[in-house]
Amino acid sequence: MIRTHPNPSAARPATPWSDRHSTSHRARVRGHLPRHSARLSMFRSSRLFASLFTLLTITGCGRAAGDRDATDGDSTTRNRAVRDSAVRDSAATLTLGIADLAVAARADIGDGITISGPLEPRDAVVLRAQVGGTLSALRVNRGSPVREGQRLAVINAAGVVSGAAGAKANEAAADANLAVARKQREAARTLFAAGAMSELDRQSAEAQYESAVAQAAAARAQSVSADEAAGYTAIVSPLRGVVSKRWRQDGESVKPGDEVLTVVDSRVLELAGQIGVANAARVRVGQSVAFTLDAFANDSFTGRVARIDPVADAGTRQVGVYIDLPNADGHIVGGQFARGRIAMGASSAIVIPATALVRVATDSGSTFVYVVSNERIVKRTVVVGARDDLTGLVAIRTGLESGEQVVRTPTSAIVEGARVRFLNTDRPASTPGAASAKE
Repeated sequence: MIRTHPNPSAARPATPWSDRHSTSHRARVRGHLPRHSARLSMFRSSRLFASLFTLLTITGCGRAAGDRDATDGDSTTRNRAVRDSAVRDSAATLTLGIADLAVAARADIGDGITISGPLEPRDAVVLRAQVGGTLSALRVNRGSPVREGQRLAVINAAGVVSGAAGAKANEAAADANLAVARKQREAARTLFAAGAMSELDRQSAEAQYESAVAQAAAARAQSVSADEAAGYTAIVSPLRGVVSKRWRQDGESVKPGDEVLTVVDSRVLELAGQIGVANAARVRVGQSVAFTLDAFANDSFTGRVARIDPVADAGTRQVGVYIDLPNADGHIVGGQFARGRIAMGASSAIVIPATALVRVATDSGSTFVYVVSNERIVKRTVVVGARDDLTGLVAIRTGLESGEQVVRTPTSAIVEGARVRFLNTDRPASTPGAASAKE
């Protein structure tokens, strides 16, 4: 029902004009009334629908937010489970070849202590100037062979030579004065015995003699010192060897203490290494040491323990061990890095490549390997024994049995529980250090 607001003109009497037009006016009103009413009805319905929609929306949003909060944890858990399952599925199968696996086997493994360091000539000397002057007659260079006692250079020191000559002259004069004083003393003793000389004169002759003795001794010492200084003008090699360093040039001025040449004897090389205190207690002078050098990958060398420091280093708690390596033919050049193993005997044990070991960075410091069992990857804790760095093998005290397969060099792709598929039908080599010819 449509309501209309009251009009003030409706109270006035109708005029003929209005009466004439009232019928048509009502007809017009009646004609427009249905459209206006329908439009108003539709407007009201739209407002009602909008209100209901808004209410439902607010209620729905509140319910959706609540439902989302309630189910968010469950959704995260389900997503994580799905993701973990996908990760497991992606790592569920590993394809391994023969080169990836090794077989634990019983074998003899050498027990030894590893030591490494540069090889240097055992005997080396730096020749220094003992007097000041000018170098001359320096004819040797780096690599020049020299003999023991060979004069390698001369220092022209005029003052030293003249000083030696003067000291010789003083020594001769003192000796002559001593001879005179000796005769006077003998004469005084004779005269005093005959009563021809007083006691005072005899004592004077004795005192003159003693003074002459002292003067002669001092002059002799000065002469010897001067001769030594003069001898230092010649630089002589104290050993047979090779010049490894030339510090000065011919004609260059030097002062006492300046380096001139370095001579080394490379017939015996020395490795100065350090080992732990516990291992040092097992080492003895004369023990054999097997050497490997990068420059001679296919050769092996044998040396001997020459010296052992009696006291450990205060900072490192390591003990110095010095090993001699014969090099009579000069085949090995000094300065090369060498790796040695002090032999401690051999024993039979289950051995695998040392590369198969994985150490856990924890306080326990446990070690494990990845074993292929029933075509699955199994993580196995092991106890390690002797290690042979020359062969790359390590003994396993507990944790493995002979014949078990281990991953030779584990990577991040190796995960526990993964299924193993072999690249071909072959199986790993029967010895830990060997590989199949089909690799």
